[in-house]
Amino acid sequence: MAVSSATRDLGSKLKLYESMGVQEYLVAVPSEKQFVWKALASEDYQAVEPDADGLIRSRCFPGLWLDVAALWRLDLAQMLKVLQLGVATAEHAEFAGRLARKTTSTEI
Repeated sequence: MAVSSATRDLGSKLKLYESMGVQEYLVAVPSEKQFVWKALASEDYQAVEPDADGLIRSRCFPGLWLDVAALWRLDLAQMLKVLQLGVATAEHAEFAGRLARKTTSTEI
């Protein structure tokens, strides 16, 4: 995200995505070292906060995990390690299997 678009990304754009039913919305605000992760709950967005391990875990893409502190440290090795842990979960395998089945069932 460009610093100049923070107002739009956290204002009108966020409201538009919310009204369209986008399940999750993520915005990085580098100037404040802030990472905003919103998940649709009922009809409005709720903040998704890091858990006790300091990770944010996607609710609609099982296995998509983010270490926000590593992001701001630019610690790509740690970010990759956390992502690989998420992708190795049974929840991610089930999710990937569902996607694969949908892809093969819609092919001509």
